[in-house]
Amino acid sequence: MGADWSRIRREFPALDHWTFLNTATFGQLPRRSVQAVMRHFAHRDETACTDFLEWFSAADRIRQNAATLLHCAPDDIAFVPNAATALATLMNGMDWHSGDRVVTLAGEFPNNLYAPAVLAGLGVEFVETPWESFYDVVTAHTRLVLLSTVNYTNGFRPPLEEISPFLRERGVLLYVDGTQSVGALPFDTAAIQPAVLGVDAYKWLLGPTGSGLLYVRPDVRRRLRPSVIGWRSHKDWRRVANLHHGTPEFASAAEKYEGGMLNFPSLFGLGASLEMMLEIGPAAIETRVKELAAHTRDLLRELGARLLCDEAPHYDAPVIAARFPGRDAAELARGLRERRVLVSARHGNLRVSAHFYNNEEDLERLGAELQRLR
Repeated sequence: MGADWSRIRREFPALDHWTFLNTATFGQLPRRSVQAVMRHFAHRDETACTDFLEWFSAADRIRQNAATLLHCAPDDIAFVPNAATALATLMNGMDWHSGDRVVTLAGEFPNNLYAPAVLAGLGVEFVETPWESFYDVVTAHTRLVLLSTVNYTNGFRPPLEEISPFLRERGVLLYVDGTQSVGALPFDTAAIQPAVLGVDAYKWLLGPTGSGLLYVRPDVRRRLRPSVIGWRSHKDWRRVANLHHGTPEFASAAEKYEGGMLNFPSLFGLGASLEMMLEIGPAAIETRVKELAAHTRDLLRELGARLLCDEAPHYDAPVIAARFPGRDAAELARGLRERRVLVSARHGNLRVSAHFYNNEEDLERLGAELQRLR
């Protein structure tokens, strides 16, 4: 039996008041995630936090579900507050040398533009390149490539299945930011084998802000030093009655990058969202998201929009960029918001991003309101 999308939609109260087609900016929290956060706070009051070590055991169960979603081992996963922290873990844990090169695509998310730019003082070269020139700029000096699974402004989806082996053959590390697709489209770390994957969970993973995932490949963990050092850095940190004093001995698991206390309220909210997604099934979610994306493209074409996905390959993503000749995207987005239809404008594109909680009626309303605005 297929997923009951009408029942699933009722998990998201914001959809009662808005035609929400803007998950690429913020995902909506399901009721169960809010309830998980509130249960945690109530439990703190009941127990006076005497069982705080058990919270970490609950976090390990969430780690297992995250690993199931990403096709990796639980030891490969650390929790981070956002994707910027995930990238910083990699950037700060590497030994940089003058002449090293970092490569990313033009128009990448600012995380991937700002972080490597500050390495210029160490003599590290930072290259932003159009996709058409990507393979040409990966030289013998390239140490790291930074890519998003889906570009946040236009929906470009680089072919990671081709890029990753090309880089591994040359000893180049691949960092992938999965924030704009993980939770909507499958990501198989075993197949793609990035060095590091960072995912901010507040978009397509439908987690609270302050929750995110960091995957670090086992061989990379052996040489990537932790940059956040705290009481949980030593491998026996659970022995709180007799914490280790002295130089920490790091565990081999990715949790060594967490350093200190976790953001448990947000983490438990994320855990509830992950459980829901695994219950629905990643394959069913992918199918539903692709159906809605196809419907969105058809609707926008009928309204006279120019779609980047019609002009070049690798735009098969749930983040859909449209341009209406003679109309300002920001003005259209503002007009739609006044009609309680939420999309966004990014770098001249009207960006529409439907998740599995959306339905065809949402898209019909978008089409009707766009037609009125035009």
